[in-house]
Amino acid sequence: MTEPAAVRIEPWGEGDLPLLEALLGDPAMMEHLGGPESPEKIRARQSRYEPADSGMFRIVDVASGEGVGSVGYWPRRWRGGEINEVGWSVLPAFQGRGIARAATELLIEVARAETDRRFLHAFPSVGNPPSNALCRRLGFTLLGACEVEYPPGSRLEVNDWRLDLSR
Repeated sequence: MTEPAAVRIEPWGEGDLPLLEALLGDPAMMEHLGGPESPEKIRARQSRYEPADSGMFRIVDVASGEGVGSVGYWPRRWRGGEINEVGWSVLPAFQGRGIARAATELLIEVARAETDRRFLHAFPSVGNPPSNALCRRLGFTLLGACEVEYPPGSRLEVNDWRLDLSR
């Protein structure tokens, strides 16, 4: 068993645009999410992430102090109820080290403390084995495959994973 990655999560900030560009502007990084976002969309997203209450965090490698990804949660209406959705992204050079798992575990604790919503959902593409495996390892329950609109105007087949935050 590998030792958990040494990471911390910090609220997203004004200086994090280059990290966001690396995460969302790279075709390989966005393969399972409809392709890279335009520079304009990335800048708009950066503006939404900057407020302290956005629920978005940068993942920091403790050893280097370098920003290596993002993790966050946000409110969403889903099947007639209110849930929180979680998402994560780790730069290719840092993947396979347990960083997404460690950061998402930290984020789950933040969500438990900050939200009154019972469920946290993740919606990885059915064609993204690493993200689906991460959901399983984190204790999410697979509710099944479904279709969502993402990005707007496109249909994406995803798995609906749910974590009960009351546990």
